[in-house]
Amino acid sequence: MSTEVLKIAAELASQNRPFAVATVVRVEGSSSAKRGSKAIIDADGQIVTGWVGGGCAESAVRHHALKCIASELPQVITLDMTDELLGVGMPCGGLMDVYIEPVLPRPELLIVGHGRIAETLAKLGTMIGFSVTVDDPGANRAAFPDADRLISEDMDLSQAPIGVNTYVVIATQHKNDHISLQRALEGQARYIALVASRHRADLVLDYLAVLGTSPEQLKRVWAPAGVDIGAATPEEIALSIMSQMVAHRRGAPVEALKDAVIRECEVS
Repeated sequence: MSTEVLKIAAELASQNRPFAVATVVRVEGSSSAKRGSKAIIDADGQIVTGWVGGGCAESAVRHHALKCIASELPQVITLDMTDELLGVGMPCGGLMDVYIEPVLPRPELLIVGHGRIAETLAKLGTMIGFSVTVDDPGANRAAFPDADRLISEDMDLSQAPIGVNTYVVIATQHKNDHISLQRALEGQARYIALVASRHRADLVLDYLAVLGTSPEQLKRVWAPAGVDIGAATPEEIALSIMSQMVAHRRGAPVEALKDAVIRECEVS
C-alpha cells in the first residue's frame, strides 16, 4: 500500500469518517489498472486517492463502495470489460476482480440511566465493538469500568452528541424520559429504545404525541425495548435489547416487543 493511501486512510479514520478501500486482486486480459492497485472512496462516493482503473470501471467501483459502506460488509466484484453492453461499458478486453472493504467508525451506544440493565448493556456493547457512553448522574467507573465516556452532569443530553451512527437506550425509568427521546429523535439516532413496561411506554409516547411529535417519528422508538426472549432478569433484558440492536444494525428481521410485558426490575 502506498504511503499516500496509508496517510489518507489514517486521516479519515482519525476523523471518524467512513470510507472504503478498493483493491484490484485479479486482472485477466487488458486493463489499465494492475493487480494490487488501490483507491480510497469516501462516504460521498468520491475517490479521495488511488487508482483502480478509469471510466466506467471507476464508476462501478465507486457505486459498489457506497453499497459496502451502507451494508458494513466487504465485497468482491468482477468487472467485465469485454462487453460494452452487459459489462461496465468499456470494451478493453479484460476482466478485473476488485475487493472492496468498508472502514467505519465504531457505532456509538449511548446509555441514558444506570442500574443493572445499563451496566450489562455497557459490557455487551464494549464486547461487540460499540463506543459506549453512559449519561447519568449516578454513572461511575465502578459500575461502568469499560465505558469509553461517562457523563454525570447532563440532564438534557446536551453533552452527548447524537448522530446517525448513534444507538440510544433510555433506561432511567423517571419522568424526564420524554426529553431524552426528543433529543434522540432530533439527532436522527439510528436506534432508539425505551426500557419500560408496556403501560409506561405507552404513557411516555402518548405524552410526546401531545407535545407534537409526529406518528412517523414515534414509530422509530422501540418501546418496550428488546425482543421477546422471555427475559426476566436485568441481565436478560439487556441481552434482549442488544439482540434487537444487532439485528437492526445488520438488517435482519426484527420485531418490537409489542405484546410481551417486561417485568419490572430493579435498575437502581
